Amino acid sequence: MHAAFGFLDGRAGRYRSLVVDALLALGYAGAGLLLGQEQPPLGWRGVDTFGGVLTVLVGLVMVARRIAPVVVFGSSSALWVLFIACGYWPVVNSMPPLLGLYTVAATRQVRTSVVCTAVVSAIWVYAGLSNAANGSMPTVLAQAVLFPAVVFVVGRGSGALAERNRQFAALTFQLRRQQEENARQLLTEERVRIARELHDVVAHHMSVISLQAGMASYVFPTDPSASRRALDVIAATSREALEEMRRMLVLLRVGQEAPTDPDGGDALGGGGDALEDGGGYAPAPGLDLLESLLDRVRGAGVHVTLEVAGPPTPLPQGMDLCVYRVIQEALTNVLKHAGPTRAHVAIQYESPALVVCVTDEGDGSFQPNKVIAPGHGLIGMSERAKIYGGAVTAGPRTLGGFEVRLVLPAPTISDRLDGPPAPGPGDGRSR
Repeated sequence: MHAAFGFLDGRAGRYRSLVVDALLALGYAGAGLLLGQEQPPLGWRGVDTFGGVLTVLVGLVMVARRIAPVVVFGSSSALWVLFIACGYWPVVNSMPPLLGLYTVAATRQVRTSVVCTAVVSAIWVYAGLSNAANGSMPTVLAQAVLFPAVVFVVGRGSGALAERNRQFAALTFQLRRQQEENARQLLTEERVRIARELHDVVAHHMSVISLQAGMASYVFPTDPSASRRALDVIAATSREALEEMRRMLVLLRVGQEAPTDPDGGDALGGGGDALEDGGGYAPAPGLDLLESLLDRVRGAGVHVTLEVAGPPTPLPQGMDLCVYRVIQEALTNVLKHAGPTRAHVAIQYESPALVVCVTDEGDGSFQPNKVIAPGHGLIGMSERAKIYGGAVTAGPRTLGGFEVRLVLPAPTISDRLDGPPAPGPGDGRSR
């Protein structure tokens, strides 16, 4: 894709250059014809029909100056010499050879450029000698040295600048590809991590199913109602386990889209390891451990408060884990990038969605226009939210600090079966 766009951009650039050179050539030819209509200085003849044809040819060869700079320079210089030999005023056609010299100096090696510079100087001296009786040779010699030298220096500088720009463009393209590759690698690592946690959730469900099935088999002869309740739990738990497995397979499917901005910065990066909940094989945490998480953050020097609005709703275990991990990652970034400050966690239970907002007051540096590059942490938050049809937004606040906002669709009644209890005002989690 990048190669295709580069090819199209290259062709468009060549067409634009050709159009510019064509307009420039017509402009030189027109200006030469207008200048040729003026009364020439003493000793030079006026431009007639043949002189006008030479003037047009000298200007028009400039169309191909980018395609064959040396050939175009040689052609324009030869026509200029013929123009001078016929006794016409040399100034009329002096600009196209100088433009040809500039192009050669900007695009060819130093040796070729020096030779072309010497050619222009020699033609200038020849023009002065052709009308020496009516001119000043010291002035001619000064012009023959100064004008070509200035064009040579400017052309060499322009060529060096163009070469540096090409190198910078190549390095920028290479850096962009490397950043995209790094972003894809981070995305893969984060998906594997999330899949492992979802695997733990599914394993928990299967353990519940196995336990309930054994109990139903044991009490079936003596207590049919208890067996029925156990079977109902098995049905609900199996549905949720199948749903989590489906989400895990979707997450690990090859060919998922990469993040839209692959700059790979770490303004919101990090893997949340500063606030991890134990070993890699510990049970998957949820909102029931949120208060412990907040206590660890407070112990690290951040004054964090929790606010819960709306009637608390039990969440499926996978969604419960998603909310917990997003809050954990956001608070980890507060510790990493803001240091000792104040933070606020707001959980709002609404009818169409569950909204979680983590804000902090920052470290005192007010940068409302700061660009946030998606790092490891933000990729992980977004991937978790996408599993459940939600979204995560993050960025600086108007008055300073940062905000991370998670929006998830509210779980359905079937999703809520066997879900863990949600934090609410009644269980001491709102403070």
